[in-house]
Amino acid sequence: MTLMGNAVLNMYSILLLCLIFFQVFKSIDKKGLQHRVFVWIIITTILALIIDTFSRFDGYPGTIYSAFNFVGNFGVYLLNPILGSLWLVYSHLQIFHLEKRALRMVPILVGVSLINALIVIGSQIWGWYYYIDANNIYHRGDYFMISAFIPLILIGIAFFMVIMNREKIEKKYFYSLVFFPIFPIVFVTLQILIYGISMVLNGLTISLLVVFLNIQNRSMDIDYLTGVYNRKSLETYMRDKINTCTGKKTFSAILLDIDRFKLINDQFGHGVGDEALEETAKLLRNCLEFSDFIARYGGDEFYIILDRSNQEELNATINKIREATHRFNTLRARLYQLNFSMGFAVYDFEAKMNVKEFQAYIDQLMYDSKKIVA
Repeated sequence: MTLMGNAVLNMYSILLLCLIFFQVFKSIDKKGLQHRVFVWIIITTILALIIDTFSRFDGYPGTIYSAFNFVGNFGVYLLNPILGSLWLVYSHLQIFHLEKRALRMVPILVGVSLINALIVIGSQIWGWYYYIDANNIYHRGDYFMISAFIPLILIGIAFFMVIMNREKIEKKYFYSLVFFPIFPIVFVTLQILIYGISMVLNGLTISLLVVFLNIQNRSMDIDYLTGVYNRKSLETYMRDKINTCTGKKTFSAILLDIDRFKLINDQFGHGVGDEALEETAKLLRNCLEFSDFIARYGGDEFYIILDRSNQEELNATINKIREATHRFNTLRARLYQLNFSMGFAVYDFEAKMNVKEFQAYIDQLMYDSKKIVA
C-alpha cells in the first residue's frame, strides 16, 4: 500500500475513533473500570494509527524521513502487546464484572509489555524484531513472528475466556465480544503472509465500532460498580412488563436490602463495602435465570424482575437465594456476612397498579421484613 493510501485510511480510522471517544466521554458511567479501559483502548489505537503512518516512510531516503521511519516502527512494536492486554482486561470485566479480580492480571500484562520493550530496544542493535538499513528500508528480523503472535495470543485468551463463560454474558454482548478479534486476526495473518500489507489497526477500528454500538453505548443503563442494571433501567423495564402482562402471563418482583450494610462500611471501610455489593450482585446472578432482570435500586438495595406468574415459582427463587446466602456465609471465612431483608410479590394483573404503586407495595413488604431483623 502506498504512503498516501495508508495515510488516508489511517486518517479515516482516527476520525471514526475520535467520534466514538467523544460519545463515550459523555457517558454517565465515567467511574467504572470498564469505561476507563475502553477509553484507553481508543486512545492507544489512535496513537498507534498516528505512529503507524510515520512507519510508512519506509524506503524514502532523507534525514527527516529516516527519523519518521525510526520513530514509527519503534512505536508500533512498542505498543504491540498493549492493545491486546487492554482488550483482555476489558473482556474479563464484561464476563465477571469484578474490578479487583480483573486488576490482578495487570502486573502479568505489564511484565509482558516490559519484556517486549526490552526486545524492541535490543532490536535497534541486533535486529531481533526488525531493522532499518542505510537506505531507510525496513526489514523483518529473525524474531518478527514473536512480535506478531504476542497480541494474537492475548486476544486469543480473551476470545476463549468469552467462549468458556458465554452463559454469564448477555447474548448481544457475547456476539460483539466474539466478533472483536475477527478483523485484527484476519489482517495480522495477511500481514504475516504478504509483506507490505498492514491494516491491523484499521480492522481493530471496525471491531471497536461494533463494541461501542452494542456494549459501551448501553453503559448508561449499567451500574458501574456491580455490573447489573441501574435504577433508570429498572423503571423502564418494569413499565414494559406491566404494559405487556396479561391475566395468564404476569411477572414477579423482589426488592432485596443488605442487612447492616452500614456496619460493614463503618467497621471495614468502603472498599470492603464495595466488595460486599459486588459479591451480592454475583450471588444473585447465580441464583437467577438468564432472562431475569436485576438492578441496583439504591445504595445497598437490589431489584429483581422475574418471569414467574405464581407464588410457588417465586418462593422457589427466594429459597434459592437464601440457600446461596447460607453457602456464602459458611463455606469461606470473610470479614463480613451477607444477610438480606426481602420484599417480594407476584404482580396482580387485576389490581392494575402502575410502576410507582407496585414499587411502593414491594417497598413496604421489604421494610416489614427488615423490622423483624432489627
